[in-house]
Amino acid sequence: MFTSTGSNGLYKAPLSKSLLLLPSAISILLTLLFQHYQKFFAYNLQAIKEDFQIWRLVCGRTICLDLKDTFCSSLLIYNFRIFERRYGSRKFSSFLLGAWMLSALFDLLLVEIAQYIFGITINSLPSGFLGPVFALFVPFYSSIPRVQVAQVLGHFSITNKTLVYILGLQLLTSGSYIWILALSGLVSGICYNSSILKVHRILCVPSWVAKIFSWTLEPIFSSAEPMNEVRVGMGATVDIQRQQRMELLDRQIMMSQVAQMRRQRQQQGGMINWNRLFPPLRHRHNANYQDHRPSEQDTPPPTEVSEEQVARLMEMGFSRGDALEALRASNNDLNVATNFLLQH
Repeated sequence: MFTSTGSNGLYKAPLSKSLLLLPSAISILLTLLFQHYQKFFAYNLQAIKEDFQIWRLVCGRTICLDLKDTFCSSLLIYNFRIFERRYGSRKFSSFLLGAWMLSALFDLLLVEIAQYIFGITINSLPSGFLGPVFALFVPFYSSIPRVQVAQVLGHFSITNKTLVYILGLQLLTSGSYIWILALSGLVSGICYNSSILKVHRILCVPSWVAKIFSWTLEPIFSSAEPMNEVRVGMGATVDIQRQQRMELLDRQIMMSQVAQMRRQRQQQGGMINWNRLFPPLRHRHNANYQDHRPSEQDTPPPTEVSEEQVARLMEMGFSRGDALEALRASNNDLNVATNFLLQH
């Protein structure tokens, strides 16, 4: 939607689709038809702490009672679906589960700190799936490359990530105490994304649970692969659309080259010749590359590849050989290697 990463729609993102449809539908029904049931979905901290009504914690941190929050969080979830495509539904659900539980703990902790330091008594917070949504800004900031698409007044750059941050700021300013949810979500995202105290191994979805949901719910929420799409960002001008179409044409040319190399691989008995596809990346520090091609003796030694990055690519389903060659060809740029392998 806002970024130009991945296909449009919800292809290969069944969990994101379910998070878009179910909570939004319940939120609209509670607002329009069943207002007398909204009290069961209020994020009431006093009832949780004093009466130990844990069910309020689950309901209050899942369904939004404000349609503006529902709309903003749905747009953000739609944009963050790229992480489910990149890491798979199980890892994506594990991140959401871990961020949900950690942010719930940080919510209670921040409320107690605010009462102890500033004397502010907070009995309720805005409801909804907001903690994990704010937590997803952490991998979005650290792993999604920033591409400039326009400039304002010659000094301010507009990138493919600008509108996402503006939408997050809109969500942040929609309520009086929503800053507590945002802060707890960001802290939980940092803790989970940086593997502090190995929380990603503790707070994760078991494989047998993931298999059950893949057999039952994935066929319901799966989407067909989009055909003949052209990625056009929201609010894109004619120049931006033309630039995006040129980038799409370049990717199609690259894909055709790789397809040709894959056909030749069976005849040659080797792997893809990545050097023919990414020569500027392999020799981008060579200032005279465009004037003369370096000889075999002047070719630098192969780039050392991080085994951790190889393991991450193999977990996504790629073979070790393709993962090694992609990382070497992209100079250990995991984003470039991943985005390229995902297209083939």
